[in-house]
Amino acid sequence: MTTRYEPVIGLEVHCQLLTDEKLFCGCPTRFGADVNAQTCPICLGMPGVLPVLNRQAVDYAVKAGLALGCTVNRRSHFARKHYFYPDLPKGYQITQYEVPVLEHGRLEFDVDGVTMSAGIRRIHMEEDAGKSLHADTGSTLVDLNRAGVPLVEIVGEPDLRSVDQAVAYLKALHAIVRFLGICDGNMEEGSFRCDANVSVRPVGRAELGTRVEIKNMNTFKGIHRALTYEVERQIAVNEDGGTVVQETRLWDDAAGRTRAMRSKEEAHDYRYFPEPDLPPLDVAEAQIAAIRAELPELPRARRQRFERDIGLSAYDAGVLTSERALADYFEAAVAVHPDPKLISNWLTTELLGRLPAERIGVSPIPPASLARLVALIGEGTISGRIAKDVFEAMFAGEGTPDEIVAKRGLVQVSDAASIEAVAREVITKNPSQVEQFRAGKAALKGYFVGQVMKAMSGKANPKLTNEIVDRLLAGEGT
Repeated sequence: MTTRYEPVIGLEVHCQLLTDEKLFCGCPTRFGADVNAQTCPICLGMPGVLPVLNRQAVDYAVKAGLALGCTVNRRSHFARKHYFYPDLPKGYQITQYEVPVLEHGRLEFDVDGVTMSAGIRRIHMEEDAGKSLHADTGSTLVDLNRAGVPLVEIVGEPDLRSVDQAVAYLKALHAIVRFLGICDGNMEEGSFRCDANVSVRPVGRAELGTRVEIKNMNTFKGIHRALTYEVERQIAVNEDGGTVVQETRLWDDAAGRTRAMRSKEEAHDYRYFPEPDLPPLDVAEAQIAAIRAELPELPRARRQRFERDIGLSAYDAGVLTSERALADYFEAAVAVHPDPKLISNWLTTELLGRLPAERIGVSPIPPASLARLVALIGEGTISGRIAKDVFEAMFAGEGTPDEIVAKRGLVQVSDAASIEAVAREVITKNPSQVEQFRAGKAALKGYFVGQVMKAMSGKANPKLTNEIVDRLLAGEGT
């Protein structure tokens, strides 16, 4: 990609709020229900019905805004945005336009270890549309289960200057809404969706280029590929003497390219006007204060604390703060046994190797049990190898670490005399290997240690075993 041009990217992110009911009616929001099973006259847009605002959705929207440093507009308004799609039953969408509930925020994120930030222009509430289903016969069917589902649209400023910045921004925002518990962030199910406004301009020019909106991106990898393609496409158009057309384009992941969808609409094309069936949205100061008090420590701050105060590596801290439940689990375990590095290792390699991070809250191994397992290793009661067997039994629901160790007779042998007796026997039975070792084949030491561990059913203290084998092979005490 040439360096004569720089991209200018702004992201518009739609987050489905984790409410049980839709934004203006009592229909459920559960994903995967039978087609059109979660509808009523209100979300179907029947004549004469009146919307009633879901106040939990308001609380969730405000929570998102406070986490992003936004100003809460104590009074905001709903509007009708008109466009005509088969999956929009009313012929308009209830959204916010002139006065959104939240404005003027900022998001910090990291790119290759460098802290960056981008502005949040506004966060407004709106209802989702339905979903068009394209049949193999060529006909299009409509599922309106999603119509009326509550969304917040988080509109970013065009402050992003590379594809990597855009993806890092989006990942940081994704982590925040999940930590807040207001959105499940499932991109495949459409509960976290991103549109991108992309333009390019010569480096050093203040004037923005013609922007193109990109839709239909539903994975972080896909977003990176789509933005990269579109930036390169626009640069190529400019360098060939052409003109970038303002339009909406769809990302075709299979083909690896964007395709023209329609000319880009402007605000006047939607014929916005105030929603006559809803009063202004008033958010009381006491409501704002209560929501602010509920805000958790956000993922970036928590990651930095894990690195700074606990001494974890940037990688481990990043893994552990990828999910709020995972970070909570880790801290609960460390509170029981303060060995954060070893607990981190067992959590990220063993437990996450068997259980996705998002399901850590239903782990069969409570944090206190993992901490106790680590403590048993530190006390010398069991070896690290035996600990893996204990862990497997814990995961299978066989009991606490102490119960499993006692029931299976797994207590580590740390009696030097017992280990030495077995080691002497192993060395006596393998004179050829002893001769090879003393002739310089140092790797054979592992063979002797392994034979001792095998003879003692893996219960010998590994450190003590190595020391004794070293001494005996050197001819000391023989």
